[in-house]
Amino acid sequence: MSTPSAPTSPGPSVPPVPVRAARPARRFVRRPWRLAAEASALIVAVVVAFPLYWMVLSAFKPAGEIESSEPRPWTLSPSLDSFRRVFQQEEFGRYFVNSVVVAVSVVVVSALIAFLAATAVTRFRFRFRTTLLIMFLAAQMVPVEALAIPLFFLMRDFGQLNTLGSLILPHIAFSLPFAIWMLRGFVKAVPEALEEAAYIDGASRARFLWQILFPLVFPGLVATSVFSFISAWNDFLFAKSFIISDTSQSTLPMALLVFYKPDDTDWGGVMAASTVMTVPVLVFFVLVQRRLVSGLGGAVKD
Repeated sequence: MSTPSAPTSPGPSVPPVPVRAARPARRFVRRPWRLAAEASALIVAVVVAFPLYWMVLSAFKPAGEIESSEPRPWTLSPSLDSFRRVFQQEEFGRYFVNSVVVAVSVVVVSALIAFLAATAVTRFRFRFRTTLLIMFLAAQMVPVEALAIPLFFLMRDFGQLNTLGSLILPHIAFSLPFAIWMLRGFVKAVPEALEEAAYIDGASRARFLWQILFPLVFPGLVATSVFSFISAWNDFLFAKSFIISDTSQSTLPMALLVFYKPDDTDWGGVMAASTVMTVPVLVFFVLVQRRLVSGLGGAVKD
């Protein structure tokens, strides 16, 4: 005999969840000012990149197309003859090594001195500190061309003409004011409480400087190094003024004069040598681009 089951009490009623109607997708409409800004940026990029494109194109053009009275922005018969003439120059490799030595020396020495100087003018209070900073800023306003002749006599008196030192020392001097001003913002952005905590933990001033502060301002060092490298690598004025008789101490910009002659200029060789000169700068920029972006962003911090 089956027993009747107890009636189940109904549970609490759950109100139905309202279903929202799907919103129509918004159409992305560009504002006129944004279109104008993007168009302006594109035009500026094309204007800046066109000389570089023409240089590379002329390096691959055969001699007949380069000297043609109707230049075309393309070539149907690319050639490597211009590059062969460049690399057949016996002293081209020596010029390349000299440029590397000068650029690397300027980057390393200027970055080291600028880091120490920026730390000093930021962390310490001393007499004539503001005057020193103003002098750094004023040094940036003096054109390099105006100092070429005084520097020539200075290098002559110190016996540095026809040496790589005559190229390294001026570039270090000219790159330091900008590097110190830029690194000053990075050093100032590091809180002083971090330095005090390091001293409490037993760290010496030298250990804090190289193991804590240096990694924090390293993006700024990379940003300043890019400008120092480009300035030293592309220098022609100092190389032409200070390297007079010993051509073995010349740098890559001087290699262009091998192909440039007033009556019969080898424009293919000039463009090919210029293209070869540009490659190391592009490689260096690609290697440090991430640090460069963060460095330029940190430079505007107070």
